[in-house]
Amino acid sequence: MAVCISTPPLSLSLSCRRDVPDSLSWSSTTTSYPKIKLPATNLNSRTLNQGFIVQAAWTRRSRHELDKKPNRKSWKQRTDMYMRPFLLNVFFSKRFVHAKVMHRGTSKVISVATTNARDLRNSLPSLTDNDACRVIGKLIAERSKEADVFAISYELKKNERVEGRLAIILDTIQESGILFVD
Repeated sequence: MAVCISTPPLSLSLSCRRDVPDSLSWSSTTTSYPKIKLPATNLNSRTLNQGFIVQAAWTRRSRHELDKKPNRKSWKQRTDMYMRPFLLNVFFSKRFVHAKVMHRGTSKVISVATTNARDLRNSLPSLTDNDACRVIGKLIAERSKEADVFAISYELKKNERVEGRLAIILDTIQESGILFVD
């Protein structure tokens, strides 16, 4: 004949009150849990060095991380060529005026106008005066429209102002129907 002896389980389980079966809060439990006392451990530098306690890693990026990656481009540098793709470049030499419109992403030249061209060199009385700048502005605008470019941008260089011959070129391009995008 076999004798069956039931022993209480060793692990504690959460049991809810019978009258409120849906409640899962701690206050709804009917059993009291025994308080467990843990032995006090003496932590010293030897136990820390032996690896018994894992120290949390410092996850913040270092302050000089940008110094390590000097070639990383900023958000503006990465997106500017798509927001303002066509760029006007104007150059004044002592003898001539040069202007061109370039695509930023591909560096492809869309339109070029210079007073050093054969047709302009012989027809203009002066290659650097205000009339020559107006002619250059009209040519750039016409050639840009032929290439289906109707909006360009111009970035001022350091300590450069929109005045004089530069202002004449920019105004003539704008009067010819080309928009300037900031």
